[in-house]
Amino acid sequence: MSQRTMVLTGASRGIGHATVQRFSNEGWRVLTCSRHAFPNECPWGSGAENHVQIDLADPKATMAAIDDIRSRLDGRLDALVNNAGISPKAADGGRLNTLETDLRTWGQVFHVNFFASVVLARGLREELTTAKGSVVNVTSIAGSRVHPFAGAAYSTSKAALAALTREMAHDFGPLGVRVNAIAPGEVETAILSPGTDKIVEQLPMRRLGQPSEVAAAIYFLCSDESSYISGTEIEINGAQHV
Repeated sequence: MSQRTMVLTGASRGIGHATVQRFSNEGWRVLTCSRHAFPNECPWGSGAENHVQIDLADPKATMAAIDDIRSRLDGRLDALVNNAGISPKAADGGRLNTLETDLRTWGQVFHVNFFASVVLARGLREELTTAKGSVVNVTSIAGSRVHPFAGAAYSTSKAALAALTREMAHDFGPLGVRVNAIAPGEVETAILSPGTDKIVEQLPMRRLGQPSEVAAAIYFLCSDESSYISGTEIEINGAQHV
């Protein structure tokens, strides 16, 4: 059986970093995409050769990068994980609400968090179809409720991505491609907002999630173990949503 290949956006830290490690450990080849150059401290092999630098906030750059990605594939793509996301803050570090977020910020957030996902999936449709692959969109608990830290643009973009997941599952299903989403809650990464500890006190499980736990769910949705699961959004939040 040939080596499986995944394309992952937002790979440089947190959930993305843990996902690369999980898939690499399982023997997959991982093509990483981010707006930064490949960081030398990342532990997986052949990382620099399998890295594509893309600014997903730039629609033209995103579409242009598809040709670069396709040239690195052997005509098939087993998984596309749309993990990249941005959540701008106000000057004082607070959340940007609907009254204060300027139109340019709305556009930037939606290009990265929403439009890039469908642009990449459409651009790599042939390779996904050949492999009967899987697409996983990373949404958020903030997509279903007002969050104390996540801004309005971020939250609505993640809600839109959840709806997009259903639409894509319907449209890609006849091609043999499954499309699902995961919705993380409070996960222990380097970009946690001050005050997250107060949220944790109210969680039924009384702890933060770990990036490796989110990566495990992504791996499940890209594996044969989930071969009849499509169009769903899995909550990964220690029962925060109940």
